[in-house]
Amino acid sequence: MYRQVSRAIHLLLLVLVLGTCASSVYVIKNDSGVTPAAASAPTPVPSVSPTPVTVADVGWSSVQPGLERHVIPVYDGQNQQVETVYVWRLDQNYFRIDVAFDETPQSLDTWQAETNALMVVNGGFYSVENERFLPDGLTILNGEAVGSSYAGLDGMLAIKDSGAELRWLVEKPYTSSERLQAGLQSFPVLVQPGGELGFAAERENNVSARRTAIGQDKNGRILFIVAPQGYFTLHRLSVYLTESDLNLDIAVNLDGGGSTGVLVASPRELIPPDRSLPFVILVYPR
Repeated sequence: MYRQVSRAIHLLLLVLVLGTCASSVYVIKNDSGVTPAAASAPTPVPSVSPTPVTVADVGWSSVQPGLERHVIPVYDGQNQQVETVYVWRLDQNYFRIDVAFDETPQSLDTWQAETNALMVVNGGFYSVENERFLPDGLTILNGEAVGSSYAGLDGMLAIKDSGAELRWLVEKPYTSSERLQAGLQSFPVLVQPGGELGFAAERENNVSARRTAIGQDKNGRILFIVAPQGYFTLHRLSVYLTESDLNLDIAVNLDGGGSTGVLVASPRELIPPDRSLPFVILVYPR
């Protein structure tokens, strides 16, 4: 009887191990440096203190030609899921990007209905002055520049008719002589050009929040990265993206917290923000 029970337990353990190896996840190291295998149904725990490490992942799926989607679970050293990272990667040969702003904030559904965009993603930071909503930093709408340009460690989404590029303003500052169709500036740069860490530990404020970022990989593709469960601090997200297998050349933080949100029109997918938004990034088929 003992041998039969022992054999059954060994078989069960073997099945569990093989099942765990069948999928890839991102794992967060614990203090002891031990990285356990992923559990099948982890409980989110947003209050751990991690150092992210990347496990090889092959989970890209095609939404439509030129647009891919990847959902990445993030686990801590206690095998608990602490975040889910959603990534959309688009080929600019198939899609173009625009920026929109309205003094009256709107839901993502309203933005999509009014613009007929395939994707609507929350934009950069904004301020409220005398009950008026104003974008922070330089914003370019339909070729017209509004506001003052950031400098220092901030980044910019610069859009021409030929396509969009992400910039680190230290390396490539904006000049008023540029002819841009659209653009926005935001901060901080999470991944500096060349795939280097953009937000160092000494700048950390240890504030965890919902996060949205925009990246450009070394093949020129644009990535929208959304972490809606509120696990990442800025430094933690910077390390995570730098060490990920997303092949990022540069990534810039966008507005987060209650603003974090994305809508894909077809097939429909919605990560809703907690508020209406005056400032969004739009994606259209070419």
